[in-house]
Amino acid sequence: MGVEIAIRGLTKSFGRQVIWRDVTLTLPAGEISVLLGPSGTGKSVLLKTLVGLLRPDSGSITIEGRDVCRLRERDLYEVRKLFGVLFQDGALFGSMNLYDNVAFPLREHTRKSEKEVRSIVMEKMDLVGLIGAEDKLPGELSGGMRKRAGLARALVLDPKIILFDEPDSGLDPVRTAFLNQLIVDLNQRIGATILIVTHDINTARTVPDNIGLLYHRHLAMFGPREMLLSSTEPVVRQFLNAQREGPIGMSEEKDADELAAESGRELPPLPPIPLQMLPSDGVIRTTQREPGRWCRENGVTPPPGSFAAGAALPVHGAAAP
Repeated sequence: MGVEIAIRGLTKSFGRQVIWRDVTLTLPAGEISVLLGPSGTGKSVLLKTLVGLLRPDSGSITIEGRDVCRLRERDLYEVRKLFGVLFQDGALFGSMNLYDNVAFPLREHTRKSEKEVRSIVMEKMDLVGLIGAEDKLPGELSGGMRKRAGLARALVLDPKIILFDEPDSGLDPVRTAFLNQLIVDLNQRIGATILIVTHDINTARTVPDNIGLLYHRHLAMFGPREMLLSSTEPVVRQFLNAQREGPIGMSEEKDADELAAESGRELPPLPPIPLQMLPSDGVIRTTQREPGRWCRENGVTPPPGSFAAGAALPVHGAAAP
């Protein structure tokens, strides 16, 4: 089962450039969370900070009672064993075949026999659908296969936390859909706490239990999926519904003239909230909420058509009809 990650008052800068300040949120144990934000808002920096590769200027990251930000290197090494990380390009060793790539963490960090290593490696490769590709080199694989191989390697130490850094990067929509289903199935099977950094709005609207949005050097909002998908807060509404109207411009923030020009326009209606993706077997995950539950409990009326099969998703910067 996954573990909770409590982030409090986190601030990070490089020299005079502030990446984000006072970031506070809790990633619930065993749940899937997505982190969104315009390019350059420090999403990948946050992932590196979670595993202790970067030290924040201030704040804390508490995992199982230990503050990652203040641990000595030896203790930090132990905490990192809780994590599995899938990097954008899979980060495979080009000179090793898939089997040896996946086996690498086991050979590096455990004293398991080769027979035990083989059993674990084949189990994880079967989990991600790569049985039969063990002898292939990374250069012989498609982008989707490399992602799955990277995921198999991230899983061999049975992590309680899995971080995905833009897993859909470079993948076509069909492969992205298959990968999303794999993530949901994986959460159901092992119960790990999962954090996905992505720009894919369809992923954000259908996969996670929780959504967070980084914008303009702060965390604009973090909470249950329905909370953000029904939000009328300008930056959240604009980003999650892929709309042009709002404070985000082509670079980052729109200037005063652009915002003034939009002030009299009627905003497109919020699109329906789609049903959350189910595991392949159709069984609701332990941490998955009943559709519409958050809205009912908080007195929020969801957009018309919400929680229906095939509920509309935003397309090309405007709300779907």
